[in-house]
Amino acid sequence: MAFLTDALEGLAGLPQPAVLAVTGALTLAECTLGVGFIAPGESALLLAATTVTSVPRFLVMWLVVSVCAVAGDSIGYYLGRRFGDRLRDSKVVRKLGQEHWDKAGELLRRRGAWAVFFARFMPVVRTLVPASAGASKLEYRRFLPASIAGAVCWSALHIGIGSAAGASAKYIESVFNGVMWVLMGLAVVVAVVVFLRRRRKAAATATPQEMEEVG
Repeated sequence: MAFLTDALEGLAGLPQPAVLAVTGALTLAECTLGVGFIAPGESALLLAATTVTSVPRFLVMWLVVSVCAVAGDSIGYYLGRRFGDRLRDSKVVRKLGQEHWDKAGELLRRRGAWAVFFARFMPVVRTLVPASAGASKLEYRRFLPASIAGAVCWSALHIGIGSAAGASAKYIESVFNGVMWVLMGLAVVVAVVVFLRRRRKAAATATPQEMEEVG
């Protein structure tokens, strides 16, 4: 467990602006390139959130990630408006699977702007919905509020999970280390008891001749 907390402490030791910049950039890339390329935005956010140890840090990361997610969604939306359904036949969408593009489109047809909000919590599909929304000519004035609401809720949820995971890892390691010392002590006691019992048993079953030889 020590390697885990060492990694978390190393990450926490980085300048906070650097952590925020990398996290924001990956979030922006994941949403902007929603036509198919998946940057590890969610994984990066969870990892970066382990450095959140105070309310001010939470609020700053929440703001940065939310803004980057909305900006990425908006760029993805305009890519969809610009290229339309031609994106479905693009190389990146084919690589991801055109069924995900179709699923995003079906979700938008059934739920409208609400699909933008709910898709934020759906892997793969969330990267395609902004572009699909633009291609489907969903009005931007309806798209933007849903994008903001989804980004704010999604980022708060993942930052909270990451922060709790970081704190839990340190707690678990402290408990684990204590348990290890107890187990090691028990192992030594058990080994001594087993050794003494075998020695006593061997002495009890020894023949008189063997006893004389030992003596």
